[in-house]
Amino acid sequence: MTDDRGLDALDVALLAALEDHPRAGVLELSRVTGVARGTVTARLQRLEDASVVTGYGPDVDVRAAGFGVQAFVTLEIAQGAIDEMRRDLEAIPGVLEAHATTGSGDVLCRVAARSHEALQQVLVDLNRSSAVMRSTSVVALSELVPWRTRPLLESAAAPGAGRSGMQPRGDRSSPAGT
Repeated sequence: MTDDRGLDALDVALLAALEDHPRAGVLELSRVTGVARGTVTARLQRLEDASVVTGYGPDVDVRAAGFGVQAFVTLEIAQGAIDEMRRDLEAIPGVLEAHATTGSGDVLCRVAARSHEALQQVLVDLNRSSAVMRSTSVVALSELVPWRTRPLLESAAAPGAGRSGMQPRGDRSSPAGT
């Protein structure tokens, strides 16, 4: 990684390799990215130290896990109640994520439930917080673009930094007869 300038082409290639091969070890990542094992190890450590890579756990599809009803909830909260709101949100298992926001609402939450009835209970639980002044919810019908980072990272990779022309070894085409 390059100091405060962001990720370079090698960092992005390594992150893409991790995305494509989440169970790969350092040796396999070395082969896929076409760089030395020691380089992969050092880059991974720097990405972890910089909190770019925050974990190696499995990605869980909550729909496949039985929580097929999802909604986005906008909360308007009492002035200065953000810490109380955080505690209340963390206590509700159906809250997948929550963000403090600008605009008409103060907090945007993504919630999941097994059924519409269970979703209603999550919404009731959210509104029980003394910090909530008003809530608005919308049910998600389908996911059009799943959580992703690769296009953003690739578009912002520092040009000329790292290994130029990063292309995984397995994807390189060789002329016929070589």
